[in-house]
Amino acid sequence: MLHGHGDDGYRHGHEIKADFSTNVWYGGEPAGLKDYLFNQWPTINRYPEVLAESLAAQVAAHHGLMPAQVLISSGTTESLYLVAQAWAGGSSTVLTPSFAEYEDATRLHRHHLTFLAWNELEADTQFASDLAFICNPNNPTGSVLALETITTLLTNNPQTVFVLDEAFIEFTTSISTAVPMLAQFDNLLIMRSLTKAYAIPGLRLGYVLGPPALVARLTQYKPPWTVNALAAAAGNFLFANYNQVQLLLPQLLADKTALVSALRSNTGVEVLPSHTHYFLAVTRRGTAAELKRWLLTQHGLLIRDAANFRGLTSAHFRIGTRIPADNQLLIDALATWTALPA
Repeated sequence: MLHGHGDDGYRHGHEIKADFSTNVWYGGEPAGLKDYLFNQWPTINRYPEVLAESLAAQVAAHHGLMPAQVLISSGTTESLYLVAQAWAGGSSTVLTPSFAEYEDATRLHRHHLTFLAWNELEADTQFASDLAFICNPNNPTGSVLALETITTLLTNNPQTVFVLDEAFIEFTTSISTAVPMLAQFDNLLIMRSLTKAYAIPGLRLGYVLGPPALVARLTQYKPPWTVNALAAAAGNFLFANYNQVQLLLPQLLADKTALVSALRSNTGVEVLPSHTHYFLAVTRRGTAAELKRWLLTQHGLLIRDAANFRGLTSAHFRIGTRIPADNQLLIDALATWTALPA
């Protein structure tokens, strides 16, 4: 799906005062990263490392893994398309609602697809597919799957490779990463993003962790130089300064709680539970597409129309928490929307 994602304000031609459509950290890139990248500018005069090997070694050391267990990518989307290609013609189970690219990538590579609703997944669920895609925390719902459940799934389904997307793991306190499970299981791949929590989605950077054999299988399909020199340099900076560059999660989640509390007093909007700073809501009048256009044209606010997530409706939309002043703009605008004449 080339279009239909969040953060698409460039397509609408309106001034945007606050962008709630993205679930990227609103605070901007870490201090010092911009100057560091400017100093790396001469690296663009030559080809980058073919597989960003230096960054892979840094990531491996950070996670206590071997470099052979790491594949650097130009973001999670490239990672999952590589997975789909490496198992081309196979079968996949996709939990829904979730990131549409799981379905798009597997369809492109001729997978037989099975869909399983997130709320129907149990620890004792049996899978008959080669792959199972699970986003944890989930996008767009903010739901989480307990690590104990994942352990049971991996144990009971050794024939299925579980592709665990942890692109938003930095945005919740409800679960921790499944990376330690790589020491125990050989049917686990973990996709991580370096763009969401550090506010650099324009650089495109992520990585896959897994057993050496599975990472080698993905590497066979990896084009050279997909991670540009500046993106790789950004990754080097992030891991070299890891403890100093983490987002202010307690404040972000506190602001989310305040935003949700205010919106729940609005009778025209239903807010759904979430373990992250982003969450789904349902408009009780009109459609999410209509609400999106109205908020953009009348208030300069952008939300994510979530109707194109499999399993959701035309009334669903997603909100990513911002600073309190921006959040208040949305609270006031949605109150006006609810009060409009029928």
